[in-house]
Amino acid sequence: MSAKSASPTVIDLAGFERLLKVLAADGYELVAPTVADSAIVYDRISGGGELPIGWTDEQEGGRYRLHKRDDEARFGYVVGPQSWKKYLFPPEEKLWSARRTSGGGMEVDAAHEAPPKRALIGVRACELHAIAIQDRVFMGGDFTDDLYRARRESLFIVAVNCTQAAATCFCVSMNTGPKAESGFDLSLTEVLEGEDHYFTLESGSERGHAILGKLGGEAAGDAQLRAAEAARAPASNQQRAMLTEGLPALLMSNYEHKRWDDVAERCLSCANCTMVCPTCFCSTVEDVTDLTGDHAERWRKWDSCFTGDFTYIHGGSVRTSIRSRYRQWMTHKLATWHEQFGSSGCVGCGRCITWCPVGIDLTEEVRAISMDAGEES
Repeated sequence: MSAKSASPTVIDLAGFERLLKVLAADGYELVAPTVADSAIVYDRISGGGELPIGWTDEQEGGRYRLHKRDDEARFGYVVGPQSWKKYLFPPEEKLWSARRTSGGGMEVDAAHEAPPKRALIGVRACELHAIAIQDRVFMGGDFTDDLYRARRESLFIVAVNCTQAAATCFCVSMNTGPKAESGFDLSLTEVLEGEDHYFTLESGSERGHAILGKLGGEAAGDAQLRAAEAARAPASNQQRAMLTEGLPALLMSNYEHKRWDDVAERCLSCANCTMVCPTCFCSTVEDVTDLTGDHAERWRKWDSCFTGDFTYIHGGSVRTSIRSRYRQWMTHKLATWHEQFGSSGCVGCGRCITWCPVGIDLTEEVRAISMDAGEES
C-alpha cells in the first residue's frame, strides 16, 4: 500500500466530523485550534463544534485581533500566539524526583508515564516545518531527548492548507508554505464555494491512509481539485519576505553593524519573540526541595536568550546588553542554525512580529543590513 493516497478524497462537513470521531475511536486525544482569551489557541476538543467557526484574525507588527467572518469556515484564520511545540517540548516538565530513605540514602524516580496518543488538527505548513526542525534538535544528533521522542512518536498530524495569509506571514520566501507538502498523516484544504462547503483530503503516511479508508469519502473530481487550488492561492500573496540568499554570511560579516544599536533602542528584551517561536528550544533546569530536605525534584522550563540570567556564569552574564541579546537571537536563528542543524531556524510564521510589543520585524532588520552591505560593495 502506498504511503500516499493515489487521488485526493472529498469529504463534507459531516465527513469532517466522522474524521474526528474515527481518530477519537482509535484512542487519539483531539487537540485543535479553538477560541479563548480573544485569540486562536490550541487545546483539547471533543468535536468540530469547538473549532473557531466563522472567525478570522487580523495581524500586524505588535497587533492581533479576531473578527467574525461572513461564513462558517472552520479554518479561516492563520496562526495565533501558541505553537504545537508545547505538546512536544512542554513549557515545564519534571525530569526526576528523589526522596531520602530511612537509612540515609536517596531513591531517585525518573520514571515517566507514557504520553497520550494525540491527533493535532489544523497544523499549518510552516508549523510542519517547525516540528521537523525540532525533530532535528531533539532527535537528530548524537543524543536523543527520550521525552520528546516518546511524544513525537505518539502524534497523528492532520495538516490544513492555508487559504489566506496574515500581514506578518512570510513563509513563501522561506519555502515553508503555504501548502503542506510533507510531514503530515492527513492534509486538508477547506473549500467554500457558494452553498458548497467541503474539504479535499489526502494522506501522507500509512497511518493516514488507514484512517482515510475508514471515512468513505469520494475521489475528488477535477472541478473540486481546481476549487481547492483556487482556495489556496490567496495565501501566497504575502506582504513580507525574507532576503535569504547569502543570509548567514551577511549576518556573520556584520556583527558590529550599527543596526544592532538601532534595534536595541526599540527592543524591550521581553522574550515574547522566543516564547511564541515554534522552533526556539532554550531551557533552564531548576532543582527544588521541600523544607525538610527529604524530597527534591528537577524541572526543565522554557528559557530565553533575551533574559539577563540566561548567560550568567561565575562573574556575571556574558550578554549584558539588549544589543548583544537581540543579535544573538537573530544571528543564531538565521545564520548559525544552519551550521548546527542544516537549515534556518525560521519558518516564516510571523509570530515574532505580531507578538512583539513594539512591532520589531526581523525581515526589516535583515533588509536594513543588506542594503548597507550593498552600498558598501
